[in-house]
Parts: sequence; C-alpha cells; structure tokens
Amino acid sequence: MKNRQKLFSSKNIYNLSPTDEVFVKAMQDNIAFHMANCPEYKEILDYFNFKLDDLNNIEDLWKIPPLPTSYLKNTTMLSKPYDKLFIRTTSSGTGGSKTLSGYDIGSAICALSMALKVMRFHNLISFKRTNYIVLGPKPDKNNQTATAKALKYFTILAPTKKIEYAVKFVNGEYQVDVDDLIKAIKKFEQEGKPVRIIGFPAYLKLLLEELASRNVKINLNKDSKILFGGGWKTFFADEIPKEELFAMASDTLGIKRCNFKDHFSTAEHPVNYVACENNHFHVPIFSRIVIRDVNTLKTVENGTPGVLNLITPILSSAPYGSIITDDIAVMKNDCDCGTSSPYIDIIGRVGLSKIRTCTQQASEFLKNL
Repeated sequence: MKNRQKLFSSKNIYNLSPTDEVFVKAMQDNIAFHMANCPEYKEILDYFNFKLDDLNNIEDLWKIPPLPTSYLKNTTMLSKPYDKLFIRTTSSGTGGSKTLSGYDIGSAICALSMALKVMRFHNLISFKRTNYIVLGPKPDKNNQTATAKALKYFTILAPTKKIEYAVKFVNGEYQVDVDDLIKAIKKFEQEGKPVRIIGFPAYLKLLLEELASRNVKINLNKDSKILFGGGWKTFFADEIPKEELFAMASDTLGIKRCNFKDHFSTAEHPVNYVACENNHFHVPIFSRIVIRDVNTLKTVENGTPGVLNLITPILSSAPYGSIITDDIAVMKNDCDCGTSSPYIDIIGRVGLSKIRTCTQQASEFLKNL
C-alpha cells in the first residue's frame, strides 16, 4: 500500500488539501484489499452497490458505506488472521462478548509514524524522566483491551520513572484504588520530577474530589501535564465541562492550563486527535471526517450538528476505513489557534435506538445469508 505509506510520511500534518489526492488513492487501495480479504465486508459493500469507481475524489468519501461502532463492538471482522497480527487487542467486552482486532506490521508502522508527528506538534514528547499516573487499567493477561494498551502507549512519550495505575485487578475484578493514587501523587510531588496524568477524566474528577475532601493540595513540577484519553463512559452522570475540570486540577495539582491536553481516538479508528489551545480537535491529514444527519445519514454542512463519520486508510488488519459512531459532533473552520484544518467539537451522544444506519441493515442482511 504505497499510497498509504506516502500519506503517513507527509510532514505538514494539518494541511489537508495537498494530500487529498493521495488520501483518496490510499482509501481505494484500502477498500480493494479488504474486499479481497474480508468476505463479510465485501458482502456489505455489495449489498449497498458500492464500487471502487464510486470513489474518484475527496468529495466522494461519503459514499463509502460506514460501519457502525455499535456493530463492530460485538462483531469480529478481520482481513488478516488474528494470531498473525503484530499487536492483538480486544474490545472491552462490556456487552458480554469481546471483539478481536489489532494491527499488522504495516498498520503499526503507520500508527507510530502518525503518533510521533502529532505528539511532537503538540509538545508532548520529552526526554526528561517522568512519573505517570494512568487513570485506567493496567494491561495484563486479564486485560488485552485496546483502551488499556493505548493508555500504556502514552507512557513512551517521555522516559518512565514510575507508573501508578488507578484501576487494579483485585479478587477477580477491577477496582479504583484512590488511596494508592493519593500516596503516589504525594510521593511524586516530593521527588520533584515531571508528572503526567493520562486517561479518563472521570477518574481525575474522583481523585480531585478526594484530595479536596482531605484538604490536600499538591504542587507538581512545572513541566507536569494532563492528557485525557477517552470520554466519561459509564460515568456520564458525573460529567462536568472540561474547562471546569481543568480549573479544579490546576487549583489542586498546580498544573498550568497550557499543560492540559485532550485526546480523542477510538479502537476502530486509531487516529490521534489532540486538542489545540482552544480545546478543538483539528482534523489531521491521516483522516477525513463526514458529519451526517441523524435521521437520514445524508451529509450536513459545516456548523450543523450530526453523527460523526470517521474515515482513514490506516488499518490493513481490519476493514474499518469508514466508521460511524454514536457521537454527535459539529465541524467548523473558525478556530484562531493557527492550525489550518477544520476541527470537530463532540457535543454529545445519540441514543442507539434513534440511529438506524445503513450498515446495521447490512449486518441484519448478513445474518440471514
């Protein structure tokens, strides 16, 4: 897949238009490969009469039938054998079953190249020894989820001194250990080295509230950073605006606002979106985004909220080139941070009962074959 390699070798990561042609070619290569190697995916495209000839330019990306993440979380769909993948992952399995996925070597190389470019652009790469607090589970034999591995991956951005995990496997189940977190963060304060807090915002809120209840304030090294990865998930009832959470963390931990970064990605669409200084997720050259009407799935204009459709040729291991989430987002072009590409704001989630995508119809069709 030479076009994919060319795309992920590009240097100006937020200048979209010069890469439009190679992006389309990379998507054509990607779809052709998956059609040849994943019968289930070919069935879906055939069901919707999609042909490669339908994809000629960047304006045609919306024509690719998007796979819903709600379907993929319970369905294994691969174009290469799972046991042959370079990195193997599973879904969280909250619905009772785990979906197998991962990266072949080509996909992993592209992902690494992309990550280094994005993280360097956002000043997240450092050579100073750093302590980590990971607000999520530790990857081990009991947990091979993409989420756990992604959080672990963020610890390579600066040399690791010590890692403290918020979620631990105790007596056959995962538990949040706030007491150990507080002990660790007090110790890290005394050591005086930079600290990076990465993971789910709900766990950070829990930690900050517990510190406040104990009248404890921490003053971490000036180079300390907070990097969110993932939303509020099952803690949606506790969600507060990000700026309010940033203010709480700044007051309690002594971390400057400029050192807060929000990150967005999904297991099915492993592209790194890191928020700019205005907390906007700009679209990098490694992906394109379509916003679709909730009811009709037709594309909507910039500035109009709709369902988020994410497109990338990064994976040759699984046919996830175009996926549709249950996130409601809006795409705009009015950010004054200096980044030229449009950005997305994720403004909520739509109930799954209200979304009936064309690909969900396809999945029903496949079950009857």
